[in-house]
Amino acid sequence: MILKPLEDRVVLKHLKAEEKTKSGIILPGSAQEKPQQALVDSVGPGKMVDGKLVPMNVKPGDKVIYAQYSGTDIKVGEEEYTIVSQNDIIAIVEE
Repeated sequence: MILKPLEDRVVLKHLKAEEKTKSGIILPGSAQEKPQQALVDSVGPGKMVDGKLVPMNVKPGDKVIYAQYSGTDIKVGEEEYTIVSQNDIIAIVEE
């Protein structure tokens, strides 16, 4: 299955949640927080505003931070994705 987002939507692939704290305590699955970092899997073409196409600021492969309670979570096979509006992405992580 291929996810092709519409307008200014972005498909994010979840990064693995932290399983251990910095002090070495192993967290059970129920105690792990949903990560707010993800990899951009695909992006829509952009949104039309006043007859002009607003370009996308992210591209596939970007590592981003997105708002905690945003988007729609879906599962395709074993992979988990979140579909968000570009406005819900708050930063691009550059390493």
